[in-house]
Amino acid sequence: MSSSRSDGLYRPGTSPIHRLPAHVKVVAALGFVIAVVSTPGRAWWAFAAYAGALVLVTAMAALAPRFVARGLVIELPFVVFALLLPLLAGGEQVEVLGLSLSRSGLADAATLLAKATLGIWTSMLLAGTTRPQELVAGLQRLRLPRLMVEILSFMVRYLDVVADDLRRMRIARDSRAFSARGPRHWGVLASTAGALFVRSYERGERVHLAMLSRGYAGRLVLHGDRPGSRREWATAAVLLAFGIAVAITARVAT
Repeated sequence: MSSSRSDGLYRPGTSPIHRLPAHVKVVAALGFVIAVVSTPGRAWWAFAAYAGALVLVTAMAALAPRFVARGLVIELPFVVFALLLPLLAGGEQVEVLGLSLSRSGLADAATLLAKATLGIWTSMLLAGTTRPQELVAGLQRLRLPRLMVEILSFMVRYLDVVADDLRRMRIARDSRAFSARGPRHWGVLASTAGALFVRSYERGERVHLAMLSRGYAGRLVLHGDRPGSRREWATAAVLLAFGIAVAITARVAT
């Protein structure tokens, strides 16, 4: 768990955002995203205010803009759907570059993209300032179901191991001049996926037996967790309170 690969999107740092406990950041991020989603559509000033707050948090965390931009690739499905909305929605039409587009569809598409971008941006800030194992421990402190937390913990621990297995399988295929070029090669890819599943399942059984032999009694001890101080909760509450205030103001204004 100490390797940089295991840390995933985490970027080491000593900023005030990095030092906040994981469960404190999860509560702040989740509350902020809920505020963004609950904001009425077309409240553009509110979305601009949210973006300004995230710019400030990004600067405090000393995260590079390209790091956040790279995470926005996840938004591509939303972009495709948003591009279709003006073509499919009804109502008043407007000419844009020779195309007849729905005015309400354009507004809905812009609202969708604004909310998706802000939500993904918030998630990238959380991932970039929190180690995966600390995040799992924080979810445990927030009283998520024990089984779910343990599944997430094992996923974080062994994701690199499974990825290495898959990489070795790919190298073995490449050494035999294999190249997937069409449906006739899907059988080989399916066999690879099946072998990877069986190998991972067998490893899981061995790990479970090893845990039982070391006194596992149904509860994992997760490290990297600590309670948040009043000052840390107050720091995180600033972003949460700002999001709630903006969302309420936007609703009242509309």
